Amino acid sequence: MKFFGTTWVEHDNGYALRRAGLAVGALAAAVIGAYLLRLAYEGLEIGNVGPFLSISVVILFAIASSIAFAKTWESFGRRPAPSSDEAALKGLKAIGFIGSLVAYFLRCFMEAPGERLHRAEYERAEAEFARRRGARTGNPAARRPKRKK
Repeated sequence: MKFFGTTWVEHDNGYALRRAGLAVGALAAAVIGAYLLRLAYEGLEIGNVGPFLSISVVILFAIASSIAFAKTWESFGRRPAPSSDEAALKGLKAIGFIGSLVAYFLRCFMEAPGERLHRAEYERAEAEFARRRGARTGNPAARRPKRKK
């Protein structure tokens, strides 16, 4: 949401262009990352490390990417609990960065990533402010002081 500033509130000032730019950037980064992983895999093949390690690396990145995709997609809809295991999964999400980038790319077709969560928090805070503001009546300085018991 940092990339969007406050344009997500009213969908103005180039919001659609920013969303398209983020989608293209996330897809480009995912493609570049996949290409770099392919080069790393070819390096393993050149190093003749054996089929077990080669297959293990591919499976590791596939699992890490799928977990990173699921956790990133999940994070767009709700805030993690303070005691959750999100901090423990940072390393796994870094290894599976392609899954996170694909989640960003796909989410850009619906909304700015995390917009629904931020909008719900924004509307809740706006309603709370209106409720607190509406409860105030008159000049507080003109009120009688409270009696001491």
